Amino acid sequence: MKLGLIGLGNMGFHFGCRLLAAGHELLVLDRNPEAMARLQERGARPVLSAREMADEAQVVMLCLSMPSIVQDVVAGAEGVLLGDAVRIIVDLSTTGPSMTDLLATQVAPRHIAWIGVPVSGGTTGAEQGTLTMMAAGDRQAYDAVHPVLSVLGKNIFYLGALPSLGQTMKIVNNALCATNFVASCETLVYGSKAGLDPKTMLDVINTSSGRSFATQEKIPQCILNREFPTRFTTDLLHKDIKLCVEEAEKLGVPMTVNPAARQFLAFAISQGDGPLDYANIIRHIEGWAGTEFGTTPTDA
Repeated sequence: MKLGLIGLGNMGFHFGCRLLAAGHELLVLDRNPEAMARLQERGARPVLSAREMADEAQVVMLCLSMPSIVQDVVAGAEGVLLGDAVRIIVDLSTTGPSMTDLLATQVAPRHIAWIGVPVSGGTTGAEQGTLTMMAAGDRQAYDAVHPVLSVLGKNIFYLGALPSLGQTMKIVNNALCATNFVASCETLVYGSKAGLDPKTMLDVINTSSGRSFATQEKIPQCILNREFPTRFTTDLLHKDIKLCVEEAEKLGVPMTVNPAARQFLAFAISQGDGPLDYANIIRHIEGWAGTEFGTTPTDA
């Protein structure tokens, strides 16, 4: 089965490498020529447009940063839906359920199935093939692409025939991630200034009821040693929690805590943190508190 992959950024590059290593014939497209060249060196074949890709590949995979970009790539003047060969679109992006429903409806008259498969696990999971994948859409189409998905992820969940269900699951997850992270940063900075050892705090929390992904993985790996590696940007996390709050409002579901985390992420972006890993937002809390988490009180 000939595959196409559009979007070769931090996640897409690793997807391409894994698909090529698994022996798949792969067409690639990205607005950055250097990104295409990196995968061309590994055996992929670049194309000039989404339509050109969809004229050859039966399955086109999308890994794009924003819903508007997904819409343009699919339904634009040279979009995927105009291709003659494509039969399944696999959207690995996080676009939100409303955009997914719109695009799935637009491609259906062309007899193209839409499988929404947002992922969780960051660039490390993409590189290692350990992602959680939240798939939804036509069951027959999902079964057809499942072997491909198994190259990219470890925990693959089929959530139902409605293509947007995976998107709903993803923004629920990432809203929790964002809110847990902001709350964890506030409390850990407080504990550090009050005299608690940062690592000991995490050890206690992670064997107690306050534990979360933030305290178990993100903060120990990215903040405790003050390295702040780029794994998932503040821009992207803000996009996801924004989508969750907006989609909840459409359904009449009240939210009071998540909007506060969204607002803090928006503030961090206004201060230049957008392209940085979201771990960096703790620096604002540290600045206001006049202390730093990750160094013991005796080192301060």
